[in-house]
This record gives sequence, structure tokens and C-alpha cells, in this order.
Amino acid sequence: MSTNILDNIDPQTLGELLQQARKKCGMNQSDAAKVIDAARTTMVAIEKGERRLKATELIKLARAYGRSVSEFVRARPVVQPFEMQFRAAYQRSEGEEVQIEPAILQLEELCRNYLELEEIMSAPLPQNYPPEEEVTNMPLKAVAESIAIAERQRLGLGDSPISRLRDILEQDVGLRIFYLKMPPKYSGIYTYDERLGGCIAINANHPEERRRWSLAHEYLHFLVHRRKAVLEFEGQYQRVPESERLAETFPKYFLMPTSGLLKRFKDMSGIHNKFTPTHLFTLAHYYGVSVEALAYRLEEMELLPAGTWERLRDRGLKVRKVQQDLGLEDIPQRTDTIPLHYQHLAIEALDQGLITESRFSDFLNVDRLEARRIAETLREHSSGMMEEASHFDLINMQE
Repeated sequence: MSTNILDNIDPQTLGELLQQARKKCGMNQSDAAKVIDAARTTMVAIEKGERRLKATELIKLARAYGRSVSEFVRARPVVQPFEMQFRAAYQRSEGEEVQIEPAILQLEELCRNYLELEEIMSAPLPQNYPPEEEVTNMPLKAVAESIAIAERQRLGLGDSPISRLRDILEQDVGLRIFYLKMPPKYSGIYTYDERLGGCIAINANHPEERRRWSLAHEYLHFLVHRRKAVLEFEGQYQRVPESERLAETFPKYFLMPTSGLLKRFKDMSGIHNKFTPTHLFTLAHYYGVSVEALAYRLEEMELLPAGTWERLRDRGLKVRKVQQDLGLEDIPQRTDTIPLHYQHLAIEALDQGLITESRFSDFLNVDRLEARRIAETLREHSSGMMEEASHFDLINMQE
């Protein structure tokens, strides 16, 4: 007697996957119901897991959603839907919900895929998490700087600029960080799941200086408000809560530590104690922050007169043009949508025959042609790293 594979699948889990796939392709429940010749109420029941799906219905829905049936029936990690957490955290208008929901769903899908790859490869993501910080009744700036100093020491960063911020938070801390396209006013998403740990999405459409600032901002939420989901967008508060003020204060101390910044300011000012706009631009580039952020930081340290940034701005200063005139190249950046560890797990799984090329392209969220190009790049990168390691070992043996 043949067994129906759908009998062994939790209908609620299947319903959630179907709902996510439907939303991603922009189809409403009424349209989906027409695909299987059913009423909208039937589709609602299917997505809630209250009505089991027939095999023929699953085939039709998968085709309509542009998915393979295997995506819905294979064993996958179950995680709490992110969108429900965000709805609990924020009261947004319907328009805002429509704007950001695709990014939330994409982050959820990518994080679930990440966990699935770890299970396939038996290689869980190492987590070097510090204990969650307890914020006392100290002044906000003092708390932010204290946390920044402690975390820099923990990660061995000293007081130098953090040139590889994303890599450090992904590889040395163990956060899941994705760069996703979002509407301009959104800067980042942070959430925490007991199985996934800390998950962050940063707006890939923003300039690198702002992405770095947003990433530090979300990192504070991980350090202090670990289990509170946060969605950052302009104009969301009438009165900014203390948790957000702390998160927005933290980046200036984490990215521009007082001791290092003071030393470099003195070195630039020289014996004549003169700090020029050229110095300002050069130092901002050195720390990987915006000129505005650096100017305000130096004003706060009383190293520049109050209002310096406003005066430069009111003179019609074109930041990008000045940077180009000074020969300051773009800040080094890694804008991959997906973390490097995730990519390497995917190529290892493909090369070991644990996943198909089709599944590999799904994991990377690209078509087959692009997936093959990425696969070759990853293989070349892995090969180069192995050659360097062998060369290093040979030198050590000779010594």
C-alpha cells in the first residue's frame, strides 16, 4: 500500500510555508484558492493547518508560486515566523506593512535555509555570545561607551577602526547578517530566535557608512535587548524610547573609540593645532563613518567648535565630490546578500552531493546560471585559501 507523503507532514508547518510562498509571489488568498478550485475560506484553513492539503492541490499551488513541490515536503528546520514578532513589536500602518513585509519574509527564509545547511553539513554556526548586558541607571552616554569599550576588548579590537565590521560580527560573534534591499526609510531589522540566535538584516541600498552605523546599532540591541525584535525606520517614534536612544548612541563609541580618535586628531592637528576640513574627510574615511557623524563626535569631545557640521553643510558642501577630489576611494565593503559562512556551507554541500544544483541555487536565491558562476568563484576562493595554508605550513616546517 502506497503512503501519501503529506500524511507525514505537520499541516500547520506546511500551511506556514505555503503562506510565505504565496506572499512572496504577491498572490492573495482568493487568487490562491482559485488555483485549486476552492473557496477563500478553504485556503485560510489550509494555511492555518486546519485542513490537510491534497497532493494534486500542492502540485498546483507550487506551480502557481513558482516553487518545486520538494520545497514544501522536505524536512526543514521549524522557526517562529519573524513577521508575527514584528507585528507584536510595532504598530505600523498597512502601507508600511506592505513595504517591509517582503524583507521580513526574505530574512526569515534565509535564516531557516542557513540552519538547514548547518544541519545538512553537521556544522552548527559557532556562537561567541557575551552575556546579555544589564543596563543600570547610569547616564546613557556612559552606558553606551562602557558597553562599547567592553565589547571591543572582548573581540580584541583595541582602539583602532573596525575595517571588517560585518565579518567580525558574523565570524567572531556568530550572528546571522544579511544585506537585503529595503525601502529607503528602513535601515535594519533585528530579531532573536532560540534556534537561530541573533539575526540581522541591513538595508543594502544604503551607502556603506550608513550600513556600518546601522549594523552597530542593531548589535547594541543584540547586546542589551537580545530577545526584543526591532524594526528600524525613519519617523517611527513620536517620543524615542531609551532603548533606541542607547542603540543610536552606541555606534559612535563602538566605531570611533575616544582614546584612538583623540590620538589621531592630535596627530593630524600637528604642532600648529590646526584641524582642517581635509583632515575631517580623511579621518571619517579612516573610521568608515559619515563626515556628519565624525563632525558631531568631535564636537561632542570639544575638539571642534559646536555647529561645525552645520556650517560646512550650509556652504553647499558636496561630500562625495570632495572625497573624490581628495582621492579617497570607496570604503571597503562586502555587500553580499548572504554571509560567507552560509555560502561556503552551500558549496560544500553541493560538492559532496548532499544537495542538488537546483537546491544550491535556491539557497543562494539566484537562477541556475548565476549559481554556477558563484559556485566557481567559491571553489576558486577555497582553493586559494588551501594553497596559502599549505605554503604557510611549508615555511613553518623549513623554519
